[in-house]
Amino acid sequence: MTRVVIAPDKFKGSLTAVAAAEAIALGVRDALPDADIAACPVADGGEGTLEVLENAGGELVRLSVRGPLEDHVDARYVVLDGTAYIESARACGIEFVDPTPETALTAHTWGVGELLGDALSRGASRLVLTVGGTASTDGGAGMLAALGAGVFDAFDAPIGLGGGTLSRVAKVELGPARERLGSVPVTVATDVTNPLVGPNGAAAVFGPQKGARQHEVTELDAALGHWAQALVNAGAPDISAIPGAGAGGGVAGGAIAGLGATVASGFDLIAGLTGVDTALVGADLVITGEGSLDSQSLSGKAPAGIAARAGRAGVPLMILAGRIQLDAGDLASLGVVGSSALIDHAPSLDHARTHAAELLRARAGHLVRTWAAR
Repeated sequence: MTRVVIAPDKFKGSLTAVAAAEAIALGVRDALPDADIAACPVADGGEGTLEVLENAGGELVRLSVRGPLEDHVDARYVVLDGTAYIESARACGIEFVDPTPETALTAHTWGVGELLGDALSRGASRLVLTVGGTASTDGGAGMLAALGAGVFDAFDAPIGLGGGTLSRVAKVELGPARERLGSVPVTVATDVTNPLVGPNGAAAVFGPQKGARQHEVTELDAALGHWAQALVNAGAPDISAIPGAGAGGGVAGGAIAGLGATVASGFDLIAGLTGVDTALVGADLVITGEGSLDSQSLSGKAPAGIAARAGRAGVPLMILAGRIQLDAGDLASLGVVGSSALIDHAPSLDHARTHAAELLRARAGHLVRTWAAR
């Protein structure tokens, strides 16, 4: 009996990783009715992570928190085996704003702190913070303030929220936030290696997609540098150049400095909970995929992570994606024995997005039939 492992990430704008795995499984079943199928949808710590964790048996917790601007948003996190998995974007995601230069300066992470605080109040034994897709560039200042930290200006007044206020920070008191955390360990899950400041920092690299023009990028970068120094003055480590500290607009750096967080690969952490490593033992084929397979997919994203695992296990790999922007050499380097882009089999991009499940099923069936006939 042929054993097939199905381990896709989300198809952004179309399907969650769980829904993508279900569609691919139907295609595999069309081609090989008697196949032994193991569905292990994965995530890299960004959008869609909570759905994957809930599918793995986690408990979903819902609550209303302060969004990245002034409105409250309906947020959620997942608790699995005592660990609370907090997705920053559920509180301050870019989807909650219409990005403008103003929002680039004013968006904040207060709601992230509320999620962390709620998990602590429910007795979480560990906190895992995923940090992709935020609208904010506040270095995690809002998050820390929501947990009780004091962030003051030269007149001992709270500075307010948003990355644009950080240049006014004169004093930070981390004690209340650390006391609230107690001995609960915090892990930041990210595969981004950007430092907090500089040409590869949070403002320069991610600011423009959050509405920042060059003027705001320069202002935010200087403000983050000032924030980093204020944290050092408060007894925290210097996060300005730590790899990964710039993730999520610097919320990763705020967690490192203020909460003593450690950084771990988002994909490795989440994949370890989905059973994919066990499923690959003795498998004949593994199928992965995501919405857009491009150069970024080669560094830290789910397809590259699954490809590495498949290679170590000696299992042939297939990739399905909404679009594929890698050449044959790139695919070969991943060990791919078959691939297909949905856009190549749809009359338009909109059709590919709205009919992604049907297309995934059809393309998976075709690839598996071709592979099985060899």
